[in-house]
Amino acid sequence: MQSNIILAGVGGQGILTIAAVIDRAALQSGLTIRQTEVHGMSQRGGAVQSHLRISDKEIYSDLIPEGAADLILSVEPLEALRYMPFLAPDGRIITSIDPFINIENYPSIEDILAELHRTNRPVLVNATELAREAGNAKTSNMVMLGAASRYIGIDEKQLEAAIGELFHGKGSAIVAVNIKAFRKGQELSQTQATET
Repeated sequence: MQSNIILAGVGGQGILTIAAVIDRAALQSGLTIRQTEVHGMSQRGGAVQSHLRISDKEIYSDLIPEGAADLILSVEPLEALRYMPFLAPDGRIITSIDPFINIENYPSIEDILAELHRTNRPVLVNATELAREAGNAKTSNMVMLGAASRYIGIDEKQLEAAIGELFHGKGSAIVAVNIKAFRKGQELSQTQATET
């Protein structure tokens, strides 16, 4: 088993929290994980990406080469587009369709989605809306993790348990809303998979 995942977004969207959940679940599953992350110029609003490599064997490099990512999980649509060259031919893009417009001449969402549709059946997620339905708009990153969970290569129950462990210190209500958001993402991903 080997899974190469690129997480992408902008600062403040919870990319590193997604990475922490996946890391914890991978370790609890007895897998090897290597991670590297790059932060943008500013903590909030700058580009953030993380390379996650998960395997049941030794991993010798933190970085995923171009054309080798099994999954690009992006919480911002333009950032998904930015990392498309890393996607393997049969790889999958899971992205939020909620733009974070932080540059001049931000392309139209229609143009971005048209490019993303040139890949292997992207999963497009209205993460903010689903997070609100779960009870807290700040859980959109867990919606995205749920939408991607079936493509990560770790048992989804392990991911859910890792969410519980990570948020345990914030109280049971925070754990519950994050798990609910995760499940909303799972449901959407399952629905999109059966439609194609």
